[in-house]
Amino acid sequence: MSTAIATWTVNPAYGAGFPSSVRPQKGATCRNVGVLLRSNFIKGAQPMNSTMGAYCLPDPTKSAQPVKATVTEGTITPSRYKFPSAPILLPDGPWKEIPGGVTAPVGFKAAGMYAGLRALGEKPDLALIFCEEDAVAAGTFTKNLMAAAPVVYCKDVLAQSQTARAVLINAGQANAATGDAGYQDTLACAQAVAKLLGIDTGAVLIESTGVIGHRIKKGPLIDSLPQLVSSLSSSEEAANAAAVAITTTDLVSKSVAVETTIGGTSVKLGGIAKGSGMIHPNMATMLGVVTTDASVSVDVWRSMVLTAVNRSFNQITVDGDTSTNDTLLGLASGKAGAPLIDSLESTEAQQLQNALDAVLQGLAKSIAWDGEGATCLIEVKVTGAESEAAAATVAKSVASSSLVKAAVYGRDPNWGRIACAAGYSGVNFDPNKLRIHLGEFLLMEAGQPIAFDRAAASAYLKKAGDTHGTVQMSLSVGSGPGKSYAWGCDLSYDYVKINAEYTT
Repeated sequence: MSTAIATWTVNPAYGAGFPSSVRPQKGATCRNVGVLLRSNFIKGAQPMNSTMGAYCLPDPTKSAQPVKATVTEGTITPSRYKFPSAPILLPDGPWKEIPGGVTAPVGFKAAGMYAGLRALGEKPDLALIFCEEDAVAAGTFTKNLMAAAPVVYCKDVLAQSQTARAVLINAGQANAATGDAGYQDTLACAQAVAKLLGIDTGAVLIESTGVIGHRIKKGPLIDSLPQLVSSLSSSEEAANAAAVAITTTDLVSKSVAVETTIGGTSVKLGGIAKGSGMIHPNMATMLGVVTTDASVSVDVWRSMVLTAVNRSFNQITVDGDTSTNDTLLGLASGKAGAPLIDSLESTEAQQLQNALDAVLQGLAKSIAWDGEGATCLIEVKVTGAESEAAAATVAKSVASSSLVKAAVYGRDPNWGRIACAAGYSGVNFDPNKLRIHLGEFLLMEAGQPIAFDRAAASAYLKKAGDTHGTVQMSLSVGSGPGKSYAWGCDLSYDYVKINAEYTT
C-alpha cells in the first residue's frame, strides 16, 4: 500500500488546467484527484505529462474548481502559489480604477506569506499592512455576541487611540470562542509584530479568520514575522499577496484601488477583503481593510467608514449567517497633500465618501459574486421608499430570501417570492404601489402580476448563471426619496455540499 507523500487542495485560474500548489515532478503517480468543494466529486482526472504537474478533468471546459490530489509515488517540489482574482464591479463615478490595492495610496506597504497556519501547501496565510506614519484609524465590527478575540482586541485599541500603523491578519484559525487565552494570543502577536516594526503595541490591529474554536498557531505565526516584516513592499505584488493570504473558502482574492480628485488634489483609495460563506454581515466570514492617502479628521473618517459599510458590506448576504469575526478596518495616511477634511458637510467630504462607498461596494459585490456554490450575483435595487434605510431593509430582505435565491438558481422568474420577501421586510409600504422588474422584464405593476415572456425571463436567468454574471432585480415601493441596493447570490446544491464537508 502506497504512503501519501503530500495531499493538497489547489485553486486554479478559471478555464485552464489545474496548476497545483505543490507540484509533483514528472513521473509521480497521483491518486484521488477530483473536484471536492464546488462541484460533485469527479473521478478520473489524470496528471498531464509535464514537469509542471498540471491536472485536467475529463472535460476541463466544464469547471475550474478546487481539486485535491495525493502524491503516492515520486517526489514533490514547491512552486510559487498562484490564485485568481475576483472581478471588482465598481459603480460608475468620478474615479478610475488603478493597480496597487491597499498599497496604491501613498504611505502604505503590504506583505503576504505562507506561515504554516493552514494545511500543507503554499497558499499564503499571513498578511501585514503597514503605514509609514500614524494613520487615522476606524473600524466596524460584528454584532455577534460570540465576537472573536481579535474583534474584542481591536475595539479596545480603537477606543483608546485615534491612529494605528499596522494590521496583521491570519487565516486558518478564527480565534473565536477561545476565552482569555485567545485574547492573550492576539495580544502576544500584536506585541511581537510591534517590536519588529519599532512601534507601540497599541498601533497594531489584528484580524483573524478560519475555524471557530481554534486558537491562533502563535508559534509558527511569531516565527514567521521577521520574514513577513522584511518583505513589506509598496508593490502591487505585495498587495496581491496580502489579499490572497486572508482568503479561506474563497475561490478568488478581492483587491481594488481607485484614484479620484478631492479639492483639486489626486487622492487614492485601496482595499482588500475576503469572504465567500458565512456572509450576512451586521457590521461575514468577512474581513476587510481599506486605505487612503486623504487627510481626514478621526471623527469624520470613522463616520465615513460606518456609512460606507452600511451601504456595502452590510448590504450583502450569501447564507444569512453573521460571522464571529466580521471586521472592516480603515486607515488614512494623509500623505496625498490634500487639505484636511474635518466636516462631513463639506464638498470634499462628500467626494471622499462617494469614492469610499465605491471601493467598499466593489469589494462587497465581489464577495457575493464568490458566494459558496454560487453561479451568479444577484443585485436588488429598491426605490420609492420613505428613506435610504427603509429601502436598504427591503433590498436586503429580498437578497436574503432563500426562496428567491433558489428560484434564481432554478432559472424560475418567480415574482411571488420577490414580493413576499419585500412584504415581510418590516418596512411599511403600500402593496398596491409595488412594481417589480427582473432585468428588463416587468413582472408586477401596482401590486398585480403582469403578463410577461416567461421563457425569455428564464433564459435571462440561465445566461447569468452560465456566465457567472449578474441578475438584476428592481423594486419600486412608492414615491419616496429612499433608494438603496443589496447584493447576494443564488443558492445551489453545492452550497450544502461545501458546508457539509468544510468545518467552520
